[in-house]
Amino acid sequence: MGVDAERVKKVIEEGRAVVGIELGSTRIKTVLIDDNYVPVATGSYDWENKLENHIWTYSLEDIWEGLKGSYQDMARGVKEKYGTGIRKLGGIGFSAMMHGYMAFDETGSLLVPFRTWRNTITGQAAGELTELFQYNVPQRWSIAHLYQAILNGESHVKDVRYFTTLSGYIHWQLTGRKVLGIGDASGMFPINIGAKDFDEGMVQKFDELVKEKGYPWKLRQIMPEVLTAGEDAGVLTEEGAKLLDPSGELEAGITVCPPEGDAGTGMIATNSVAERTGNVSAGTSVFAMIVLEKELSRVHTEIDMVTTPNGSLVAMAHANNCTSDLNAWVSLFREYSEAMGIKADMNQIFSVLYNKALEGDADCGGLLSYGYYSGENIIPIDEGRPLFVRTPDSRFNLSNFMRTHLYAALGALKIGMDILVKEEKIQIDKILGHGGLFKTPGVGQRIMAAAMQAPVSVMETAGEGGAWGIAVLAAYAVKKAGNESLESYLDYKVFAGKEGMKMEPDAKDIEGFEKFIETFKKGLSVEQEAISKL
Repeated sequence: MGVDAERVKKVIEEGRAVVGIELGSTRIKTVLIDDNYVPVATGSYDWENKLENHIWTYSLEDIWEGLKGSYQDMARGVKEKYGTGIRKLGGIGFSAMMHGYMAFDETGSLLVPFRTWRNTITGQAAGELTELFQYNVPQRWSIAHLYQAILNGESHVKDVRYFTTLSGYIHWQLTGRKVLGIGDASGMFPINIGAKDFDEGMVQKFDELVKEKGYPWKLRQIMPEVLTAGEDAGVLTEEGAKLLDPSGELEAGITVCPPEGDAGTGMIATNSVAERTGNVSAGTSVFAMIVLEKELSRVHTEIDMVTTPNGSLVAMAHANNCTSDLNAWVSLFREYSEAMGIKADMNQIFSVLYNKALEGDADCGGLLSYGYYSGENIIPIDEGRPLFVRTPDSRFNLSNFMRTHLYAALGALKIGMDILVKEEKIQIDKILGHGGLFKTPGVGQRIMAAAMQAPVSVMETAGEGGAWGIAVLAAYAVKKAGNESLESYLDYKVFAGKEGMKMEPDAKDIEGFEKFIETFKKGLSVEQEAISKL
């Protein structure tokens, strides 16, 4: 056992290590970090949502099996690697997929199966609440689920005594506290940024809206208490410790930070919680989150409004499609290579084709692509038809072809970001990029910088993602000195010296992308026609 392992063993045995657990849509991940925020052990558990009675859900059994399974996987790794068990921890935190609907009666029993963010069954409710609040309420939000259940006349609504998100449910069961981190809370119901709490005016509007139903509750009575990062959110109870670690090794009394959503932990993992900063995640889907200096001037149904874990306002542009079509074309080139008897690995093919794109015309030479496998919110299509279009006089070559698909992968995101940058005049000082689009050094980063019209940095690693992000929040809840702000804590303690590779946008790329997006918008009727006819 080397020096480092000995040091880590000591940190664990002295109860200074911190655990973060995040329940993602396909994997539950546990990360143990040392006192330098370095991941020293990880565990995971794979799970899948099920479609039952037209509702995407996970059962309570799935949730607890997964949570325990992921924690035990990490604990086993600690025993193997460091020869010790975990009795005490410096802190622990739980995060999960945002939004959705978990409603409980007065005995704490779940009234209807958990309705996840993935369900699009609340269109009427989301539309009516957006109109009532003059604030965008997406279908995923918890309040949209509650109001849709009311519109549907569902009998369980009168019995609701508490409703929350997945992270809020787990935290409640492990600590006894009905609280929620403000970032996750901002996906339940609109937040008043000044008050760092649910918007009281909108709460009253909702109560007035449903008054005639005669329910025995007011909205505030059935919602969690909102907390910002670092606030007291309780400790692990005896029952909670046994739920998480049935072996009985883990002791009660451990500080638990406010539970958060996966958007918030992503902001932590990329150090993008300060105003005028943001992060963009680009893989199968793509979303950008920008921390704002002030409220937007009006409602934009294309833009989701959420908050950072310390309660700053965030605008999110989210597109369902990003790299799927791009990857499909790259796979076609791999098939061609194999048919020609050329052995090339996928990383090499990606690298060659992506770099070829940088040789193309800044405006893609008149080529056009729509890489839509599914519908979008930012642009008006409810299904997808991947489509490649060119005119007889366009400059059809490999570099323009690849550049077109890279631009198109960011087409919907670019339209959403243009609302923020051009209409709302928001300022962006830096963006941190993460996800598969950035794997080939310098290419996705350069295209993204042109789309965002802002410098984009890529770190060698964004830690272990959201599970690492919630572990850092748990450490902040324990270690913050006095009134130390979350921004300062991340800058000077967690991310000190980790700037990543920064790339400024190129003026020609910006101009070319602007030309491309104008053609892209004009051609959307072609995509809509393909949907109606094919």
